[in-house]
Amino acid sequence: MTSNDTLIHKQIRVRIPKDYREEPVISRLVSDYGLVINIRAAILGANAVGDGWFDLDLQGTAEQIELALTYLRNLALEIWDNTNKGSW
Repeated sequence: MTSNDTLIHKQIRVRIPKDYREEPVISRLVSDYGLVINIRAAILGANAVGDGWFDLDLQGTAEQIELALTYLRNLALEIWDNTNKGSW
């Protein structure tokens, strides 16, 4: 295994707006980017109303994780990780 193939973990918090409720956003992180996802916490509106907030542990190569984060950014989702200021 080369250093580019080394598996790493990255913890993020992502807000998925209600407009994306029918989009398989988290599922695509697995199917399209080959990540292993652990949902560490989630807050969803009652009766599927409102945005969803997810604390995710992403596992994959650095390249896979960066490509997946680019996908989330391209959807204009709010993403926090341990490099952002403030608490989460």
